[in-house]
Amino acid sequence: MSNPSSSKHRIRPVAPKLFELIEGAVYGDVWERPELNKRDRSLITVAALVGMRQTDQLRSHLEKALANGVTQDEFGEIFTHLAVYAGFPAAISAALVARGLFEDRGLIAPEQAQ
Repeated sequence: MSNPSSSKHRIRPVAPKLFELIEGAVYGDVWERPELNKRDRSLITVAALVGMRQTDQLRSHLEKALANGVTQDEFGEIFTHLAVYAGFPAAISAALVARGLFEDRGLIAPEQAQ
């Protein structure tokens, strides 16, 4: 993931070794292993982040999942499914993060102020 605004790039000045580990071990090795394709890895990562309620990390992984072929409709199904296993609050929080991303990309209309 090369998005300069992503969390990993933002932590670089604070924790350069952590950044190096993420780049090398996570994205340079784990994400490149051939046993799972990147779409499947994205699904797993999104599910783990939702389950752990790690919304700070979620948006960048939703972006990566979209790039890896996960569709907007599939996200809706993922969050609905995860509500049963991770809890409704976690699923709702994830859906709200996705909504912001979809609005920013013009995939859905921005929420109207009430």
